Amino acid sequence: MDCRPFPSIARSCFSTTLRYHRHFPFPPPSQSRFTTERRSRARSSNYSMEVAGVDSMGKEFTSAQEMWREEIGEEGDVTMKTQWYRDGVSYWEGVEASVDGVLGGYGHVNDADIVGSEVFLKTLLRERLADGGMNRYLVALDCGSGIGRITKNLLIRYFNEVDLLEPVSHFLDAARENLVCTASETHKATNFFCVPLQEFTPAAGRYDVIWVQWCIGHLTDDDFVSFFNRAKASLKPGGFFVLKENVARSGFVLDKDDRSITRSDIYFKELFRRCGLHLYRTKDQNGLPEELFAVKMYALTVDTPKKVSKTKSKTRGNRPQIIK
Repeated sequence: MDCRPFPSIARSCFSTTLRYHRHFPFPPPSQSRFTTERRSRARSSNYSMEVAGVDSMGKEFTSAQEMWREEIGEEGDVTMKTQWYRDGVSYWEGVEASVDGVLGGYGHVNDADIVGSEVFLKTLLRERLADGGMNRYLVALDCGSGIGRITKNLLIRYFNEVDLLEPVSHFLDAARENLVCTASETHKATNFFCVPLQEFTPAAGRYDVIWVQWCIGHLTDDDFVSFFNRAKASLKPGGFFVLKENVARSGFVLDKDDRSITRSDIYFKELFRRCGLHLYRTKDQNGLPEELFAVKMYALTVDTPKKVSKTKSKTRGNRPQIIK
């Protein structure tokens, strides 16, 4: 689902991204319901799971736990959880396999998105890998790859091999076609996995970078943590995760149409803590339309970073249009 920026821009991860649609930046039909900014306030300053939130129907929740109980039932309710993921994939299966489709009608943000990601990636490669990785055979995993938008425009230029993970089959088919003319003997898309993010276990020690954009909002908190814990073993020494996502001003915003959640910065950081990951560097994405949610990039490492570099965030208020 590399596709959209949440709620509207997501990338198809499910598309596997449950469309882990990381490329979709655009608002679903329910977006109009978010025209009035809601100030979801945290019930606890130390435990982000206690933050309040709202859904696309206007219903307010006092905590994330309350919302998850309503959406996927009590712990162990396999039926409701399965339906949550099935509905997410189903939504993206009805979306056209094009840049405009995966970005929720905001195809024009593609250039700004790629430029922002490239600046961030180059900085990370230079800091994390010897010689910036120039003398190393580099391999990346594109989670929620959708139609291969990010692989084609960014990753395949820096990595010798890129594996694509996407749950939506027609997105993955389009990715294969889109990447034929960009591949070479030394830079190519190698594997195309039509598997949902929550069910995927990466090969041990294979990746230098695991890129997760506009798709993680389809995962429940527990599956978010479970995925990153499984994926840790797939990173090479010096390797890292990049998570690029829509960020709510506070709490969370639940999209009932595509079954995704836009989390706040503090919510994300609590989940990173639960994953045992270290926040190495962050950066805000610039150049996106004001009506969309703010988008932030997080570089995450398994090892403790010597220095954590942050940029001052200029987060916008919770809004109806988002990048999925």
